[in-house]
Amino acid sequence: MQSVTVDLEVASTMQLVNALSAIATELAKREVPESPAACLELTETLVAAFDMQESALAGFIGRVDATGEQARWGYPSAQAWLRSRLGMRDGRAKERLTLARQRHRLPRVSAALASGDLSYGYAATVADSVARLDDTDCAEAEATLLGFVDQGFSAGKVAAFGRRIRDLIAEREGTEDAPVEDSRRGYDKSWLTTTRSLDGGRYVKGWLNPEDAAIWDGSLAPLAKPAGPDDRRDVAERTAAALSSVLSGGHKASKVTVICDLETLTGGNAPARLTDGTPIPAAQARRIALAAGVSPLLLGRGNTPLYLGYRERFASAAQRQVLETLYPSCAVRGCEMPGTLCEVDHVRGWALGSPTDIDQLALTCGWHNRFKHASPDQIQITKDSDGRYVYRLLPPAGARPATGAGPPGSPLGSAA
Repeated sequence: MQSVTVDLEVASTMQLVNALSAIATELAKREVPESPAACLELTETLVAAFDMQESALAGFIGRVDATGEQARWGYPSAQAWLRSRLGMRDGRAKERLTLARQRHRLPRVSAALASGDLSYGYAATVADSVARLDDTDCAEAEATLLGFVDQGFSAGKVAAFGRRIRDLIAEREGTEDAPVEDSRRGYDKSWLTTTRSLDGGRYVKGWLNPEDAAIWDGSLAPLAKPAGPDDRRDVAERTAAALSSVLSGGHKASKVTVICDLETLTGGNAPARLTDGTPIPAAQARRIALAAGVSPLLLGRGNTPLYLGYRERFASAAQRQVLETLYPSCAVRGCEMPGTLCEVDHVRGWALGSPTDIDQLALTCGWHNRFKHASPDQIQITKDSDGRYVYRLLPPAGARPATGAGPPGSPLGSAA
């Protein structure tokens, strides 16, 4: 057991975080009290404490995001850092990042969250609702949504009000007959419903079966890629822009790769898959093959691809096709950039004499390809059991290790 001694008024932020970490470590080891009433009270107290911690966390995340510190550690964005290094689900990472970016525009929400008068759920909901509003509308929306909170509306209800405010729509026009409930449509046929808003926009809702989803991904995914490290649009905004480009005829070179065994094409039941690993039922794969070009991919023993090119500066189309079947995403562990959007990387470096041989190539996103070249000492390269290269990010030289409860003998922690 550890004892923690800290003067709250004079302790640094680092000391407070270390003390909190030590307390949390000890609390996790304790047995749950027998009394249900005690557990109920402890839960409410602990959740309230978590909410106030989220206020501090938003400040920390906001500073990392604003300064781009995550890039020094090998992460192209703050959201990628939260997902990969801290293990957050994508939705939670995005939620926390949104709150971090909006907190300076939400003074009442930030103050109430820090004091424990507003839960994290409500704060995150308000932050998401105002993310696309200008400062004037943001201030009005904050007051309105906090009014709903004071009236006792649930976070879900507040989110619904926020969507209407965010889109600057007071109410919708009358629409056609109400669509059939999603659950009654089944999943064989694709469907879309659209309704027009008062400002001339449209709401779109629907479902695409795997075959149509493959076409969607092949057409839009390459166009929905971030334009660069300063592209602050979220996935939804980039996808809408990509769809507009396709509909306006601004993009013609779309491709979809479906990978399946010869047995599947000749009547077998083994599912096919997209390059990102999404399974495609065998029957649908055969339907796609009827209207598409089919090319064979030969693999050697141990699933090692045969050589498709030698000593060429750039990988051939055939080599890239092989790499896209091997790498569903960037070779950097934790990076979720789809392999179809990645660049071909010479594992040992072209400038260092690495040949353009299939067993010397991997796929990395453009950001990590440049990072690997600029910071080779922060990339550890290994191979997995399937022969794929795996890149692992290492901390920058001289970086402070992850903090714990403090070193032995420090004011924050000592053996008891």
